Amino acid sequence: MLGIFLFNSREISFDACFAQLFFIHSLQCIESSVLLLMALDRFIAIRDPLRYASILTLPRIAKMGLVCVLRGVAVILPLTILLKQFQYCRANVLSHSYCLHQEVMKMACSDIRVNSIFGLFTKLVTMGLDLLLIFLSYVMILKTVLSITSHAQCLRALNTCISHLCVILLFYTPDISMVVMYRFWHSSSYLLQIVLSYISLLVPPLMNPVVYSVKSKHLRARIIRVFFK
Repeated sequence: MLGIFLFNSREISFDACFAQLFFIHSLQCIESSVLLLMALDRFIAIRDPLRYASILTLPRIAKMGLVCVLRGVAVILPLTILLKQFQYCRANVLSHSYCLHQEVMKMACSDIRVNSIFGLFTKLVTMGLDLLLIFLSYVMILKTVLSITSHAQCLRALNTCISHLCVILLFYTPDISMVVMYRFWHSSSYLLQIVLSYISLLVPPLMNPVVYSVKSKHLRARIIRVFFK
């Protein structure tokens, strides 16, 4: 991607394309898992704050992080291997500056039904399942918060979840929209598909620090001081 942006490179080898595709999609899968763990973290902090440190110990957190990484690799690696087995005899021209699974798959002149079904399956069992569990976590968080008698404590508990909810919207909205367009809404604007793919790839990591820094009074004051000296 940097080669295309900075050095005006026009070509990428198939092996490099498959490697790039693997890392981009596996990291997105890992990020989805991390958002799920953050929802679990919020739930434990609100539901049982006195036992928080004993439940989420450092070894347990390390194990959960390792599971997230292994799941991302285990889910995306078969997709990459299947793509590598295809024959490519059409015009191998990418419309993006990076290799996207849906686009590379459509360039193959082999039967891609297995890859298409498996790709949709991986989306459902990773991001779809994560989103469902995040939703259930927030249902339980809301149920716990509503049981708090103090109005001030109730608002304070909900306030701790605002940043995480914003990051969830930034991450899942463009990605789900892109999957729907590529697989089900074939008459959608081609330009819109490209814009959504860039938003899905670049906006979440760009906005995550901004979203969380806004909640910190110290960081917010420093940022304001930088721009308004």
